[in-house]
Order: sequence, then structure tokens, then C-alpha cells
Amino acid sequence: MEFNRLIAEHGEWFYALAFVWTFLEGETIVVFAGFAAAQGLLNPILLITATGLGSFAGDQAWFWVGRHFGSRLLDRFPRWRSGVDAALRWLERYNTGFILSFRFIYGVRNFSSFAMGLSAVRSLRFLTLNFLAAAVWAVSFVALGYFLGDAFRAVLGDIARTFSLAMLAAFVVIACAIGLFHRAQRRRQQQVMP
Repeated sequence: MEFNRLIAEHGEWFYALAFVWTFLEGETIVVFAGFAAAQGLLNPILLITATGLGSFAGDQAWFWVGRHFGSRLLDRFPRWRSGVDAALRWLERYNTGFILSFRFIYGVRNFSSFAMGLSAVRSLRFLTLNFLAAAVWAVSFVALGYFLGDAFRAVLGDIARTFSLAMLAAFVVIACAIGLFHRAQRRRQQQVMP
């Protein structure tokens, strides 16, 4: 299969893609990449490393942006306020537990690091807890994809490898299309706003 050979010959690019993707977004590609690792196409340890570091770096960047430009950005983008306020309420209520788990909370994750940059959380404390949480997150989602892939392979045999690669390719195409759609929609909204 051509896609299998592509991964075998240029697998390091998939780790770079996983790093960039998790720097920007989240778990779906990690599950699919874990699925491919179960088929022997990617090294799960390198995948955990790339996705953990990508997630860590992305959240550190948002924390820094929140710390240095947070108030100005909230004035410029007031619709962010509800997400930031929700994240700050979670932080106030659960503190360390929230910092360790915000990656797993759908709907709050996108604003959490930025919100924590606005809070009184010390930079070194966030860095330490963020690193630990990113490692746990990466292991969890790569393992989920790996075990799902392993189960598929046990049930479907060689068809599982083809299926996982097709799903990974379809996911990347769909995610890129959604990203382009959202970017175009944002541009249209900015043109309409005075």
C-alpha cells in the first residue's frame, strides 16, 4: 500500500505533524496516530514524546499570551470572555486539580491556558504542572488509539492497517477543510464588523 510505504519512508514527518497539530489543537489526531502505531507504522514512544511536547508548548504559549496581552486581547475579542470566565471559575474551585486536568475537559480547554495566564498562578508552577499534565494526556490518548488499533488488528487482521490509514488520511483532510472554512468565516465576520 502506497500510504504505508510513505509512512515507513518519511515517518519523522508524522511526528513533526503530531507536534504541530497538538501545539494548535487536540486529541483526535493523537488517537488516530496511536491507531497507526498499533499497526507498526509509528513508534509509540516517539509519538507520545511529540504529542506531549506539542501540547505542553502550545499551552505554555497561550499562558504567556494571557500573562502579557490577556486584558488587551479580551477587550479586542469580547466573545472570549465567557470561556475565560468559565476556566477561571474552574481554576478557583479546583486549582491544582484543574491545571492537571483541563486538557480533558471539553469546552473549557481552549481558553484554560490563556485564562491561567491572566490569573495569579505563578509561571514556574504552571510550567511544572503543565509538563506533567501534557505527559499524562499524551500517554492517555496514544494508549487509547494504540489499544483500539490493537483490538481492530486482532479482529480484522491486515484490513485494520488499511482502515486506520484511511481514517487518518480522511481525518487530516476533513480537519484542514474545517480549519479553512472557519478561517473564511472569521474573515467574513471581520469585514462585516465596523
